[in-house]
Amino acid sequence: MADLFSTLLSDPNTRWVLAACMLLGLASGVLGCFAVLRRHSLMGDAVAHAALPGICIAFMLSGSKSIGLFLIGAAVAGVLAAFCITAVTRYSRIKEDTALGLVLSVFFGVGIVLLTRIQHSPLGNQSGLDSFLFGKAASLSDVDVQVMMGAAAVLVLLCALLFKEFKLLSFDPGFGRGLGMPMGLFNLLLMSLIVLAVVIGLQAVGVVLMAAMLILPALAARYWTERLDRMMLLAGGFGALAGAIGTFVSAMAANLPTGPVIVLSGTSLFLLSLLFAPRRGLLAKGLRLLKLRTRVAEENVLQSLYDLTEKDGVSRLFTPEQIQRRRPQALRTVQKTLRRLEQQGLVERSEVQFYLTDRGVKKAYRLTLEQRMWEIFLMYEAKWGAVRIDRDAGDLDAQLPQDLKLEIKHLLRLHDLEPTLTPGGRIE
Repeated sequence: MADLFSTLLSDPNTRWVLAACMLLGLASGVLGCFAVLRRHSLMGDAVAHAALPGICIAFMLSGSKSIGLFLIGAAVAGVLAAFCITAVTRYSRIKEDTALGLVLSVFFGVGIVLLTRIQHSPLGNQSGLDSFLFGKAASLSDVDVQVMMGAAAVLVLLCALLFKEFKLLSFDPGFGRGLGMPMGLFNLLLMSLIVLAVVIGLQAVGVVLMAAMLILPALAARYWTERLDRMMLLAGGFGALAGAIGTFVSAMAANLPTGPVIVLSGTSLFLLSLLFAPRRGLLAKGLRLLKLRTRVAEENVLQSLYDLTEKDGVSRLFTPEQIQRRRPQALRTVQKTLRRLEQQGLVERSEVQFYLTDRGVKKAYRLTLEQRMWEIFLMYEAKWGAVRIDRDAGDLDAQLPQDLKLEIKHLLRLHDLEPTLTPGGRIE
């Protein structure tokens, strides 16, 4: 494997393509974080599609294939598209998502018409515009890579210098305007940076797939962290990694276009993040949900056994059907939960009936007391409105001041809700 990579890197063209794609992934990933957080994910798609008529007009005016003129035309068309989206949103009742779709469709339609006309002209076969439509990373030269390197450095540097301003723009632009900050100017600058990122990526990925380079690394990074600075670092790393993987895979296999393979690599990184991210991944969420359901089922069964034992006063043996009727849930769930509690030493079996052990009574007592304290607290919540309780924390006893706990316990006795079954198994 090392010899294969060494052979691939010995080719100067592969090195140029690798550097260009990694730089593109780095810059797009960092900038894409702000686009995703501002819910402007389709802005890159709209700008990329809007670049096509700019490229076509640049070719029609110059009559020759000039990468510099093509990029200038794409940049002008992209800025114009961003301005149109902003103007339509601000000065009409059309919402931003509708404006994005409108501008994307109109500009791309104009671009397709111009591209068709160019292809039927005498110079159509020499225009090379297809590479901008679908991407052709293999055609990148050392000059192209140097331009991309400079543009990527500018993008990353501006994002670092204006991190606080872009962060405020992403989360609370109204607060920024209240502070007197020019949020409109920052919004225009952010859109211009998105245009620049799209323009430098057109040769490598193409008009159709460029939006994925902005969105996928940022989405993948979002699953791994809650902090914007870390998200930007991860997104830049994911983008560069997708560029490197796509370049190597397309170089090792014949007739595989680099741009689409890069996008597929980014998609794979996103899917891995979606599934295996430690806190927000589907696997982690599924495990947490399973643990929560297991804990709730165990607490329900313990409290049901406690209530039945406390109410009966004599018998401590109850069937799964009796337990299930106390707090309705699936009988199969009750049976599985009883087996788990038996393994934990919280319940014991006597033929087909179950009863609480001393350890089980102790735990069920705490659970029942906590639930009944919550019932009393909610009944008299208007009276204790000044007390701040975190309901998600669950442990009410630890959050209450001592005088309020004494009052709640007095009300428990007053309403005949105080738990009376002690770990010794006797009714007081």
